[in-house]
Amino acid sequence: LIGQQIAQAPDLVLRMEEEGHQIGNHTWSHQRLDSVTPEEALCEIRQTEEALTALLGEQTGPHWLRPPYGQVPLEAEAGVPMVKWSVDPRDWESRDVKKVTQAVLECAEPNSIILFHDIYSTSVDAALAVVDALQKEGYWFVTVEELLRINGVIPQAGTLYRTGNG
Repeated sequence: LIGQQIAQAPDLVLRMEEEGHQIGNHTWSHQRLDSVTPEEALCEIRQTEEALTALLGEQTGPHWLRPPYGQVPLEAEAGVPMVKWSVDPRDWESRDVKKVTQAVLECAEPNSIILFHDIYSTSVDAALAVVDALQKEGYWFVTVEELLRINGVIPQAGTLYRTGNG
């Protein structure tokens, strides 16, 4: 979650937690972490962590980081596991449900981490289509933390994970 947006939709964040989703930190303002000082990057991460903790409580954190644009020059300093993706359908670029769905289905394989941006309705529609199609093929969906655990991977702070097997 982008920190500055948490206060605008606290009920949605609480629903996400209740439904068992893994809630992550996507910085305060979606700042590219490779274009700011290490201090500014850590501030972006800390502000969001504080907002999540204030809303959800201490027991839910610390929240893993998905660095904006997948860029993070200070991996070891983030203090939490980090998540990237192995499948990027470039949904922000085409904004076409069929193209995005096809891009994911062509690349998805066991242990994939798929990137979608929920700010585009076309991405949400594509994600729903992808879930339906992959479930028919026998795939099942879990949080990134569960995916790593299933594969015997113990998440480490400062490590950037791109797939379920590391």
